This record gives sequence, C-alpha cells and structure tokens, in this order.
Amino acid sequence: MTGKDGLSSSVVETVAGFTAGVVSTLVVHPLDLVKTRLQVDRSSPARFGNSLQIMRAISANEGGIRAFYRGLAPNLIGNSTSWALYFLFYASLKDMACSFRGQPAHLLKSSDYFLTSGAAGVLTALMTNPIWVVKTRMLATGANSPGAYPSVISGVRQIYQTEGLRGFYRGLVPSLFGVSHGAFQFMAYEKLKTFWSMDSSTSETQGKGRPGSQRTFGVLDTLALSGTSKLFAGCVTYPYQVIRARLQVLEAQMLYRGAMDAVHQVWSREGIAGFYRGLGPNLVRVLPSTWVTFVVYETIKAKLPTSTGQA
Repeated sequence: MTGKDGLSSSVVETVAGFTAGVVSTLVVHPLDLVKTRLQVDRSSPARFGNSLQIMRAISANEGGIRAFYRGLAPNLIGNSTSWALYFLFYASLKDMACSFRGQPAHLLKSSDYFLTSGAAGVLTALMTNPIWVVKTRMLATGANSPGAYPSVISGVRQIYQTEGLRGFYRGLVPSLFGVSHGAFQFMAYEKLKTFWSMDSSTSETQGKGRPGSQRTFGVLDTLALSGTSKLFAGCVTYPYQVIRARLQVLEAQMLYRGAMDAVHQVWSREGIAGFYRGLGPNLVRVLPSTWVTFVVYETIKAKLPTSTGQA
C-alpha cells in the first residue's frame, strides 16, 4: 500500500491508528473499568445486573465520577500504542499477501485476512503486554484498596521489584490466543467491505447506466460494518479476555498456577457463565469503542495527506 501525495503508508497507518486509539479510549474508559471489575470478580454469580451494582459502588466508595477514570493513563498509552502498531503491522503484512497473491487487497481470500490480522495481533501483543498488566491492575482495584498502584510509574516499579520482568508478561499466553479476536474481526470487516462495495457498484451501474467502481465509504457504512464484525468476533472470543484478566490481577500468583488452571477453576466454580462475566457491559462498551475507533481511523487515513499540505 502506498501513501497518498508522497506520504508513506506507514506514517498514514500509524498516525490514524494512534489517533483512533486515543479518541476511543477517552470515550469509553469508564465502561472498560466496569468490565474489568466484572471479569475479575469471583464473589458472586455472573449476571448483567452486577454491572449496575459495581457502578454504584465505585461512585459511592471511590470518589464519584473521577473514580471511573482510574487507570486512564495506562489505558490511553496501551490503546493508542496498540492501534498504531496493529494497523501498521496489518497494512504491511497485507501488502506482503497482495504481492504473494499477485492481486489487489479486495481480492484476497478470507484466510489471507485472518492470517495477516492474526500475525499483526501477535506482534502487537508481544510489544504491549506490559502496559496491559499495569492497566488491568489499576482498573481492578480502587485507589484506596490495599496494594493498589497510585500511578503508572509506581505500578511499573512495584511489578519489577516484586515479580521481575516476568511479571510484565502475565496473561501473555491467553493474550496470544486472543489475537483470534482481531483476526475474526478484520476478516469479517474486510470481506463485508468488499461485498458492500461490489453491491454498491452494481447498484450504481444498473441505476445510472455507467460502469460501477468501488465507492468511498461513508460514516454510516463504517458504523454498520465495523459494528457487525465486532459483535461477531466478540461473541466468539470473549472467554479468553476473562482468563487473561484473572491472570493479570494482583493476587493471581496465589490463585492460579497458569492459564489452564484458571480455565479449570472458572469452569468448576462458576460454570460456562463464568467465562462470559462482563459480556453485557462489554458489548455495550465495544460497539461505541469500535465505532469511534474505525470512524476516526478511516477518516484520518483519508484526510491526513491533504491536512499535511501535500495535496
């Protein structure tokens, strides 16, 4: 993929992904906090109503509205960095797939999208897991809770002093398994975009009597396709997020011997519902987050070359 008006595609993808990560995090961070609390809660049966109880408890006991933005810094750093790296890796790998196949991106197979987005997810997870460990621990505990990290720097220091470098990679195994989420999502998104464009082209050709071409996606198109692909991927891969969160909390060393032990304990104590703790608020959270992320990403990617004055 070549950037427009002299801009390299790496610059376009990185800036668009970074901006999308920042904006989406600022919008949905409170819901992310509630989801994390639900995922690590082992004290009550999993049900949707628990999210309202947790929201009331946070507001009443941890400082009101401000408490819902605890852990914003690592979440902001993590999301912006992750999306910047992910889109950069994904675009580069997709270019390689196009060269290998000898055809444009919209003609790639579903398996090509799945493999390239999955590989991009693995690379991103390896580079950003330390950020997510700090973020999960800050979101899982109130500011006044015993052992809670008062800041990102404090969290990094405590993890290094008590657990060493290995502590920053807790939950990495389920995270690597979890790249399937992005793989399923982008596979669905890319194929939906292709079908949507072809359908629009056909309609324009039939209605106006001239050759059709792939249309430029509007905001409503992006909302519909990104939302559909996210719901599909979310329902398929949510359980890994629960296991990852359980392995990243402060007391994980005392509770679980590893990913498989966590899976066994959740299954034996909570049943299948335990793997879907927080799914309700997560679905509420991921749609706005996905919509904001993809709308900002697609918009910035389209407008960035002109806005730099290189048009």
